[in-house]
Amino acid sequence: MATVLYITANPHNHEKSYSMLVGNEFVQAYRSANLNDEVIHLDLYKMDIPQLDTDVFNGWDKLKAGTTFEKLTEAEKTKLNRIDELVDQFVAADKYVFVTPVWNYSYPPVMKSYIDSICIAGKTFKYFPDIGRIGLLGDKKAVHIQASGSFLSPGSDDADLEMGHRHLKVIMDFVGIPSFEGIFVEGMAAKTDQEPEIKVKAIQQACEIALKF
Repeated sequence: MATVLYITANPHNHEKSYSMLVGNEFVQAYRSANLNDEVIHLDLYKMDIPQLDTDVFNGWDKLKAGTTFEKLTEAEKTKLNRIDELVDQFVAADKYVFVTPVWNYSYPPVMKSYIDSICIAGKTFKYFPDIGRIGLLGDKKAVHIQASGSFLSPGSDDADLEMGHRHLKVIMDFVGIPSFEGIFVEGMAAKTDQEPEIKVKAIQQACEIALKF
């Protein structure tokens, strides 16, 4: 049995959001084909995700200097505990489905906070003096479902402006996940007359990838 984290960073549900609509179709198709797998929905907008602030950095610095965890401030302990919970859950999973809209050519800030919580040395990557950084999650796979009103996918005229999917790919490489696919729901605002066809095509692609995921 595999564990899938369905990670969504969208304040809207599948009735208002193109990315959430396609993500929902992906999950339904995956569940139908993998009845014994567990799919856990992480709605980042409804979760406690610490920002990397002074409490977090001070806590890490104190631990590195030899301070015991019990001697940290309550704020430091609470935030470091939560980060440990998030990264441990991420490491324990086998597959990841990221779902985001494009906001200002990237993804919502809550996704960045989540990424910062799972990029933890010794858990998802490690530095070695002789060979440098090594990602520790090489046996896992991920897919990213991204919606945008304009065309931003690889190969489009404005692809160089897109930062969300490209950054997620860098992060997947960073933690050692070699299998990373993109599903792009795009062009609904640029070509309003083609919106139904765009939606149907994206759902079809999502279902096809879900059956092989």
